[in-house]
Amino acid sequence: MTALLIAGLAAGAGLGVLLMVAGLSGRDLLSDAGTVLRVPTGRGLTRLAVAVTVALSVVAFTGWVVGGILAGVAGWTLPSMLGGRAVRQDAIAKTEAIASWTEMIRDSIVAASGLEEAIIATASVAPAPISGEVAGLVRRLDHQRLPDALVAFGGDLEHPSGDLVVAALVIASRLEASDLSSLLSRLADAARGEARMRIRVDVGRTRVRTATKVIVGVVIAAVAFLAIGNRGYLDVYDEPAGQLVLGLVGGVFFLGGWLLTRMAAIEMPERFTARVVSPGAGS
Repeated sequence: MTALLIAGLAAGAGLGVLLMVAGLSGRDLLSDAGTVLRVPTGRGLTRLAVAVTVALSVVAFTGWVVGGILAGVAGWTLPSMLGGRAVRQDAIAKTEAIASWTEMIRDSIVAASGLEEAIIATASVAPAPISGEVAGLVRRLDHQRLPDALVAFGGDLEHPSGDLVVAALVIASRLEASDLSSLLSRLADAARGEARMRIRVDVGRTRVRTATKVIVGVVIAAVAFLAIGNRGYLDVYDEPAGQLVLGLVGGVFFLGGWLLTRMAAIEMPERFTARVVSPGAGS
């Protein structure tokens, strides 16, 4: 067990040095056969550091290699399992921004001489959640045809409501749409309806998220209390068979947590922009 602990500490130290060097140099950790594993930055690097620290701390305190692995996995996954509120709020804000931008396009078409000019006119006043994507669309118009630039814009948005708007604009740019303003109005209303739906679903699933947090908190508190206050109760897990059982219990626990997370998540529809607006779609 001591040898395993030393090996784990050495591996963690080596990984830390590797991450630090790769982060400072900006190089990839792995690039092989077209697969690139980039160095985590920002929040991802913090989560990785926390996961490694928790894993090594558990191994050092208990001597359980399997426990260290489970603790490391928990340190990496629990923030996303128990959190994610900011991500959900960003998704709602992005949906509303797409609706507002669609209305801007509709209103600008009346004053502008064409669809491309209307899009360019909205660049300076685009809603903040999608202002970067709209600015990128305007830059592409300098060297790309409008339909191609719109398809790339839809890929940047990565949003189902954005797909609908992009599909309508691409069709309007290729074919003379007879009533584009009314179509954009209906798409904006649909996007706002999606935002309201997201809010209702998020509120309805708050109970599931709360239950997940309570279960995880109680389990972690119980294990920590036994490890500190009654260590002898957990001696059975020092043996190889105990480590195997610990791994099975941890696997069942993470499976349950994953299922609870899936229950609280909102399933996004499959993106279809490329299929709808591809040049051969109508053939």
